[in-house]
Amino acid sequence: QVQLAESGGGLVQPGGSLRLSCAASGRIFRDFDMGWYRQAPGKQRELVAAVSSGGGTNYVDSVKGRFTISRDNAKNTVYLQMNSLKPEDTAVYYCNAKRVNAMLIPLNYWGQGTQVTVSS
Repeated sequence: QVQLAESGGGLVQPGGSLRLSCAASGRIFRDFDMGWYRQAPGKQRELVAAVSSGGGTNYVDSVKGRFTISRDNAKNTVYLQMNSLKPEDTAVYYCNAKRVNAMLIPLNYWGQGTQVTVSS
């Protein structure tokens, strides 16, 4: 079982920055692929950024060049640095952890979400 706890959301003006953190419980954090998703009102949840257990990253096109995902395996934490924020980035941001265990069973965990509001 893995528990995820996000923090760092809030209200920011357009052009501002926020850093989200997701702290994970458990001793095998390093084996999980980690991701940040977001869901705006009336829209489907979308993958924003992901970092694999090996350190590879990918981003949705709308945030490339503005957001950076990183992980610190020693601290069991994944981060999302968000710069040049736009009103359309407003959403609830969710942390996700997933892996396939030794029995080839997919494991998928979600945090409770943190609100990010970009508004003047």
